[in-house]
Amino acid sequence: MEKIPVYFMPGLAASTTIFERIHLPEDIFEIFFLEWVIPTKNETLVMYARRLAKEIVHENSVLIGVSFGGVLVQEIAKIIPVRKTIIISSVKSNQEFPRRMKIAKATKAYKLLPTGLVHNVEGLAKFAFGDSINQRLKLYEKYLSVRDKSYFDWALESIILWDRAIEDKNVVHIHGDADDVFPIKYISHCHVVKGGSHIMILSKYKWLNENLPKIILNE
Repeated sequence: MEKIPVYFMPGLAASTTIFERIHLPEDIFEIFFLEWVIPTKNETLVMYARRLAKEIVHENSVLIGVSFGGVLVQEIAKIIPVRKTIIISSVKSNQEFPRRMKIAKATKAYKLLPTGLVHNVEGLAKFAFGDSINQRLKLYEKYLSVRDKSYFDWALESIILWDRAIEDKNVVHIHGDADDVFPIKYISHCHVVKGGSHIMILSKYKWLNENLPKIILNE
């Protein structure tokens, strides 16, 4: 039997090591990883998605994206035919953004974030990993791979200004009820993981390892 190709895209500035605890049956699935690259000057999210889509060399792959990576794989799925798009700890449209992100868009407050301090940025670590200070700084050191100011400026603006207002009903959404970056109260039509935080790709890996194969094959 031909294996199903599954491409994983990490969250904001994160390295593919965030998937180190994810294991899918090797007789059914073949896993590949997409990585963040530095955006070119004036590159839009759509242009960036087109560039990353070239890294997907298998037909009808499954795309799985975490957080901002979930936004990106949805854009890639508009460019190439895919078997399935799955997002984890992410959003299906800008209607699922929390109030603070909508305010940031309206006021352009995202332009004031200190993205130049990428070697010592609690705010960016919070955006990537959530609220617990000690935990998020440890995670920041271990899992964030991109520390480039131009990337952070581009990524934050691309998230805040994401123009998808109507969700794609074919996107499969997995979300934790304790996510403090994208609170569950703003999220609809998803598989709810009890106790899942914004970093449940690490903390709820057992649930994901058990359920992802069924979700990929059955829905």
